[in-house]
Amino acid sequence: MQTYDLEANGLRGLNSTLQEQNGGTNKTAWEVVNPKGSHAIAVGLDSPIDVTVKGSTGYYCAGMNQQATVRVEGSVGPGVAENMMSGQVIVEGDASQYAGATGHGGLLVIKGNASSRCGISMKGIDIVVHGNIGHMCAFMAQAGNLVVCGDAGDALGDSCYEARLFVRGSVKSLGADCIEKEMRPEHIEILKDLLERAGSDAKPEEFKRYGSARQLYNFDVDNAQAY
Repeated sequence: MQTYDLEANGLRGLNSTLQEQNGGTNKTAWEVVNPKGSHAIAVGLDSPIDVTVKGSTGYYCAGMNQQATVRVEGSVGPGVAENMMSGQVIVEGDASQYAGATGHGGLLVIKGNASSRCGISMKGIDIVVHGNIGHMCAFMAQAGNLVVCGDAGDALGDSCYEARLFVRGSVKSLGADCIEKEMRPEHIEILKDLLERAGSDAKPEEFKRYGSARQLYNFDVDNAQAY
């Protein structure tokens, strides 16, 4: 285990050191101490290393992640795992706005609650939130899975495309063109796998699925009022 003191050695040194790691190094496990809410911790990683942040972080933690597993033993500010491509990001606490925004792949697990716009414009990422999410989550979500073990706020899935949205609790309101959809056996299997990987004991059968009604893909004069 390599330990990096962020307060003593600085953010630029941390990210350069982590970004320099590759498949040939034996320094595969890192511990970051004294994060003290710093922004952009562990961004741009592209190797199969394991990074544990011992405390809460600020903006854009683990942004653009590829291959790495990043664990935050605390809460995170806006934009955690933004534009993630692969790997895993696990947040033990809560997440602020737009968690997992534009993510293309990988798994983001938030063990607390997530704020507004979680999964906005997601493009293939899987997101599992153990608690609740705020308003406008999965806005323009294109692909991937958003799993919410608690409740969802207003305008869930507004203008979404083909992402699958699973909510165990209540949904305050659905966004434009988002509807409740049938839960088929293949969706139960997807949910079962994601819940297991995220360490949740929720049962797949307790969830409802939401997604696009596919009425906003192309302009249709009969739907003009919805645009």
